Amino acid sequence: MKKIAAIISIYRPGSHADVIIGKWLRAFPTDEGMLPPRTQIASIYLDQVFEDDMGCAIAEAFGVPVYQSIPGALCLGGKELAVDGVLLIGEHGDYPFNEKDQQLYPRRHFMEQITGVMASSGRSVPVFNDKHLSWRWDDAKWMADRATELHAPFMAGSSLVVCWRSPFLEHDLDTPLREAVAVGFSGLDIYGFHTLEVLQCMVERRAGGESGVKAVTCLEGQAVWDEAAKGAWWRELAEAACTPVATKPAGTMEEHCENPALFLLEYGDGFRGAVLMLNGYLTELAYAARNEDNAIDSTWFRCQGHGAETGAYAHFSYLSLNAEEMFLTGKPQYPVERTLLTSGVLEAALTSRHAGHVRVETPWLEFTYRSYDTLRWRPLGDAPTGACLEAFPPEGMK
Repeated sequence: MKKIAAIISIYRPGSHADVIIGKWLRAFPTDEGMLPPRTQIASIYLDQVFEDDMGCAIAEAFGVPVYQSIPGALCLGGKELAVDGVLLIGEHGDYPFNEKDQQLYPRRHFMEQITGVMASSGRSVPVFNDKHLSWRWDDAKWMADRATELHAPFMAGSSLVVCWRSPFLEHDLDTPLREAVAVGFSGLDIYGFHTLEVLQCMVERRAGGESGVKAVTCLEGQAVWDEAAKGAWWRELAEAACTPVATKPAGTMEEHCENPALFLLEYGDGFRGAVLMLNGYLTELAYAARNEDNAIDSTWFRCQGHGAETGAYAHFSYLSLNAEEMFLTGKPQYPVERTLLTSGVLEAALTSRHAGHVRVETPWLEFTYRSYDTLRWRPLGDAPTGACLEAFPPEGMK
């Protein structure tokens, strides 16, 4: 069984390490049942350990060694790379924020050490990076370029791209789209990224493939509604996106959201997209797009909680299964360029906001890529079923 090193910022209840590694050590709850892992967590590195840490107890319960350094975890205590894949989970923890409200996670620092071990060992293995690559474009680009340089298969991104869609919607490749809106909630750094990934995993399938983004603007407050009235973005698409969401309250967006935020994306091929953040109105993510015939398609990107009644954040099962497929085959299941682009767009949007909601031109984000043909691991229903709804064992228990 292939051995995987888990490089983790922090492992506390509800953290990304919790909802990823906990499944990898037991089984992956899916709509089709509990799927046993086909790879083995062979080592763990914990960057931060506080009183609420559960990583050390989990590791002891499952016989996984915890190393004091990233090279130690990758070399299993030896001198050369001794694992077959790496999970880079640099999400959550006590890391500072900058003036743009970006949390400064050390993902590039982790990747530097991971790729350093590969380079010195003369052997590369696949790496999966949870969420966006970095808070800074130069670092995100370096991570992708370094993986390419070392011929290391590389994937990254959000669990939202493999959650349930109600109703199920995936554009065929080369669908002639005109514009699209993804709607989300919560903080612009933490969930703005998820909402960008929802937008991008859909619109990258448009006619001609992805062309990149040439400019980004962030707006907030009344300006969001004012620009909709001017036609700068499409209120009807936002309303269509929210229509399938069963958890939204009665009433209008304005009645519930006092301070909306908007990212306007201008793509290199003339396509336009928008991310609308509606705190107080939604606690879910959704999407709608208009094609060249003016027809509108929409869907609710439906996640799942945990516990005896609601299961165990099973969308992270599908995220993990796609990462595991790469570890087994050496082939990324979807392009890392998607998350490279969303990482750069997020930074540009927060720069726009910090600079007074100005338009930021982004020629460095004008690069091309193509979406996948098919995806092996994903739910095709419109809601979690089966093992996803079962109680998951308490963390730390076999």
